[in-house]
Amino acid sequence: MKFTDGFWQLRPGVTALYAQEAYDIDATDDTPDGPGIVITAPTAVIARRGDVLNRATLTTTLSSPAEGVIRVRIAHHSGGRAHTGFALPGAGGAAASVTVSDAGGILDAGSLIARIAPGAPWDLSFEVGGRRVTGSGGKSQGYLRLAPGAAVDVGVVGNTQYDAGVPAASAFVHEQLDLGVGELIYGLGERFGPLVKNGQSVEIWNADGGTSSEQAYKNVPFHLSNRGYGVLVNDPGHVSYEIGSEAVERVQFSVAGEVLEYFVIAGPTPKEVLGRYTALTGRPPVVPAWSYGLWLSTSFTTDYDEQTVTSFIDEMAARELPVSVFHFDCFWMREFNWCDFEWDPRVFPDPDGMLARLHDRDLRVCVWINPYIGQRSALFREAADQGFLVTRADGSVWQWDLWQAGMGLVDFTNPDATAWYQAKLRALVDQGVDCFKTDFGERIPTDVVWADGSDPERMHNLYTDLYNRAVHDVLVDARGEGEAVLFARSATAGGQSMPVHWGGDSTSTFASMAETLRGGLSLALSGFAFWSHDIGGFEGTPDAGVFKRWTAFGMLGSHSRFHGSGSYRVPWAFDEEAVEVTRRFTHLKMQLMPYLYQHGLDAVQTGVPLMRPMALEFPDDTATGHLDRQYMLGSDLLVAPVFSEDGMVDLYLPAGEWTSLLTGETVTGGAWRRETHGFDSLPLYVRPGAVLPWGARTDRPDYDYHDGLRLRVFAGGSGTASVRVTAPDGTARSYTANLEEVTG
Repeated sequence: MKFTDGFWQLRPGVTALYAQEAYDIDATDDTPDGPGIVITAPTAVIARRGDVLNRATLTTTLSSPAEGVIRVRIAHHSGGRAHTGFALPGAGGAAASVTVSDAGGILDAGSLIARIAPGAPWDLSFEVGGRRVTGSGGKSQGYLRLAPGAAVDVGVVGNTQYDAGVPAASAFVHEQLDLGVGELIYGLGERFGPLVKNGQSVEIWNADGGTSSEQAYKNVPFHLSNRGYGVLVNDPGHVSYEIGSEAVERVQFSVAGEVLEYFVIAGPTPKEVLGRYTALTGRPPVVPAWSYGLWLSTSFTTDYDEQTVTSFIDEMAARELPVSVFHFDCFWMREFNWCDFEWDPRVFPDPDGMLARLHDRDLRVCVWINPYIGQRSALFREAADQGFLVTRADGSVWQWDLWQAGMGLVDFTNPDATAWYQAKLRALVDQGVDCFKTDFGERIPTDVVWADGSDPERMHNLYTDLYNRAVHDVLVDARGEGEAVLFARSATAGGQSMPVHWGGDSTSTFASMAETLRGGLSLALSGFAFWSHDIGGFEGTPDAGVFKRWTAFGMLGSHSRFHGSGSYRVPWAFDEEAVEVTRRFTHLKMQLMPYLYQHGLDAVQTGVPLMRPMALEFPDDTATGHLDRQYMLGSDLLVAPVFSEDGMVDLYLPAGEWTSLLTGETVTGGAWRRETHGFDSLPLYVRPGAVLPWGARTDRPDYDYHDGLRLRVFAGGSGTASVRVTAPDGTARSYTANLEEVTG
């Protein structure tokens, strides 16, 4: 949201009050985190006593909820309705030391220090390792009001509704933090544009916009800088960002209302920033080894019944294409009834028997759900009568026809409604369903009343957290820790604690394949360790070339799913070479499971994702800063998907001796390369000196990794290395390899 007209002026209809000086700097114990600093900042420099009259102030409070994290709260009027931020399971672990003197105030949070200078001009700095990494200077902390008719470039004119559905507001608080020379900003959720966010305007507002738009299903008000810090805006509502796009020397974020709260999170490395951020907002749990295997879907609007499902599974087995999970999309329920949680008897007359037969084939079962109840469903009246659906101010049930006719929305702020919804899911789990695809959760209205009185504007983004949590808890209760897994589309900050998420509705093109990867890398830099996408694209039907290239890419991730909209996504539907490509890369992933599963376990402890942007793994190599067409899978595998018909790929290898995992060829890095690959290949390089634990099976992901394990030692290292391998049953062993004995 842009408030200014160039450097000197405000836009018409905008008035602004900025923190001009630190007039009073006081130590306090009255913060949510214990010791802190309270700063009174008049919106004009106080030159004489009369200047304090008729003068607004901004009150800034500094405290620390955890080591290396500083909370900043800016308030214009603090007596209004309190904002509820995100759940912060990692808060409360440390107390900062506070020093206040004539020289100003210092809040020391260990790895991060906040320093406020006394008097004018306003200057709040944040230091990591004795170096200022960012700060808030003149005209940074501001309280702004909009007159009717003020245009601020987010689809709103004055007090009318935003195009994306954000309620209009007339008052905002913003902060601007320094953006240094060469500084790059990442994150802000699963965004499908350029990985580096500099120069972009970003609206944190969940929307069902597909992968080819500026909208996002997973909006996270957290950004990560390559200068050794990150920032979380602790507001689940609409947060508007201008990343070097309004004030080109600054990152600006603003929220509606009277109060803005954010956290600065120390590094100094990007991995350390993500570690502290996910410790604060929630780490992912262990996901089961079987979930890393191939998920095969009915697709969305195709015709299917048990015979169709069985034919797919039989053909996959006959062609030695291992499947771990079979997914039933929307039409497992009867049309217009979504969701009534009842199998459509016209096509699935014996669901109990069918699920048993699938389990006999050692398959897990996933079914599609959403948080809506269609009017034709018998559950609609049941939920409405008990007050389980979101209502309007007049007490009527909120309904619309977009998606399901007359559908209502389950109110997860009502514990009784949550328990009612969970009971429907438990019946399915008892029947044999192993996991749920939690679709939607973005189209959440703001002209409603919530059972617990939540602010509708802030519940719009936060709803996904309540929805996914309700479903995830059912699976944890039924299957136990380490066995619960979702396939979720929407999320916000903290959503990483309920994996797995997938990338939403892409089109079946090379361009959409590339934007899908950008979304996954952006989400990884927003704290999400596990991620997937629709192999081949969702909308439309890919040609054979796109499908084969996307299959190679899709199998080289944490989670892999064939899924589409109006056509089946079985490889023989494209050509026989697609079958061979699927076999090659599914078998490869099964052999990589000792490596992938261990990295998944490590993510639970560290918050570092499996799919890693190059800048995360190589932060000291400035050439990696903008790379968004390749990635690291774990710490040791570099993947560069093919996004072209002719198989040509441009990729960058950091310094050292890299080895192609597919051919054994060694290549000296520190330079760009151009390669051409057939459909059965892509650039897949092993890091210099890496040791890959190599599994013995190609038919399933959940086997005893120690049985027949081989250590593959690659060129470029010296001395010895220890490799830890944990099997799905929890048996963990460390193996030592001599890096001079290269086996490749």
